[in-house]
Amino acid sequence: MTTTSTVRTAGVLGTACVSTFVVNANTSAVSILLPSISADLDASLTLLQWAVTGYLLVGAATIVTSGALGDVFGRRRVFVLGLGLFVVSCVLIALAPGGWMVVLGRVIQGAAGAAILASGLSLLSVVTEGPAQMRSVAYWGAAAAAGAAAGPVLGGVLNEATGWQGLFWIDAAIAVVCIPWTVRTVPESRDPDRPRSVDFAGTVLVACVLAPFVFAMTEGSDWGWLSVPTLVCLVITVLAAIAFPMVERRVAVPLVDLRLLRNPVLVGATLAILIGAGAIAGLSLLISLYFQDPVTFAMSSLLAGLACLPVAAMVIVVAPAVTPLAHKFGARPVIMAGFALMTAGFAVLAVVQASWTYWAILPALVAVAIGLGLSNGPASAVSTTCVPPDNVGAASGISNMARYVGGAVVTAVVAGIYASVTATQTAAGSAPADALADGFGRASLAMAIFSAAGIVLGLLAARRTRRAHAADRAAAAASVAHTVPVGTSAA
Repeated sequence: MTTTSTVRTAGVLGTACVSTFVVNANTSAVSILLPSISADLDASLTLLQWAVTGYLLVGAATIVTSGALGDVFGRRRVFVLGLGLFVVSCVLIALAPGGWMVVLGRVIQGAAGAAILASGLSLLSVVTEGPAQMRSVAYWGAAAAAGAAAGPVLGGVLNEATGWQGLFWIDAAIAVVCIPWTVRTVPESRDPDRPRSVDFAGTVLVACVLAPFVFAMTEGSDWGWLSVPTLVCLVITVLAAIAFPMVERRVAVPLVDLRLLRNPVLVGATLAILIGAGAIAGLSLLISLYFQDPVTFAMSSLLAGLACLPVAAMVIVVAPAVTPLAHKFGARPVIMAGFALMTAGFAVLAVVQASWTYWAILPALVAVAIGLGLSNGPASAVSTTCVPPDNVGAASGISNMARYVGGAVVTAVVAGIYASVTATQTAAGSAPADALADGFGRASLAMAIFSAAGIVLGLLAARRTRRAHAADRAAAAASVAHTVPVGTSAA
């Protein structure tokens, strides 16, 4: 390898890993900061919940489009634009005078994060090949996982030391440094053989499917489930869902290759990925709100971040053992065992009482984390090994979108159940601690049912898949992150 190519590889690897760490740390830290932001800005948690779901909704709509834009207009260009947008979003949030600007900043941040993650990984696939590519993707996956694990703790530390704004100022500063670093060391690349059309219509329709549905799930208990606003939201979702495949059949390069959805193994693996991503996102929000409430554990943001650490840590610790287990027993039983553990963990949390301590809850949290680790890696690998090599990129794009969709939908449902049950129980005369425990339990029950569906989906993870290649192992290696590799491609 020449000195020039070494410098280029180091530049791409460094900027991709640093930016991925920052994006994932920022994402996982926000849930921990919501109670502090609420108190400081006098904003309701119902509003601030959109800081989480709004980010994920935009990410779901733009993650595949961001990769397409990079292929057409230049991956480095889209990566740098993503970094610039990330800086703008961090500044908006840090200077926010009210909760609405925090939500707006996070919505912008969803698009920025999608551009950074998709383009950064594409750049890695271009400048490396063979064993070097596998090492680079492994480093990228490790950075993503480390960011997700460290985010709650870093958010808690910075909140205690500087206020919640500190996280966003530091993230903005790091992103600012990454921009000239990228321009100086990362070569531009694009796919000259790809048609220059980008499926913006598909992107808009994905947003039109998800956003009204999440609004209905979040606000339905207040509006009334049969009220006009709720029904209008659901009608828009249905109409957009009907229009989406009609549009995708007519565009030159569709957002989703509908032919792949005829593959039941891919559909099952994708839904399993969606459930896993939704479970960890919903649980993160739920335990952040419950642990920091003054009438329950009254934890500081730092203690709440440390309390979340075992969940993220167990996902990472279990990951290296997943591939040998899948090779020995097959993907199907490993995925099913993972979802069975998740279901059992959530079932225990569904009967939580106000008298329970953190240590009484911890074993159930660990069970959920181990289950997520067992199910996520094999499902990610199956989603790429069940399709021909030429379709690995498209299959990974579907999986990437599923992670964001799962996080957005489940977070909205969990937050809605938690708030509505707590309010109902409080109005009925329950003590505040008992009302919160009931809300926590009902939300956990919903996630138990959601996870149980994953056991059934595990049956679709057929054993007859092609032999795993580098891109497939990369998908499994990075499966703890918000996105997974999108298949190797040459510029």
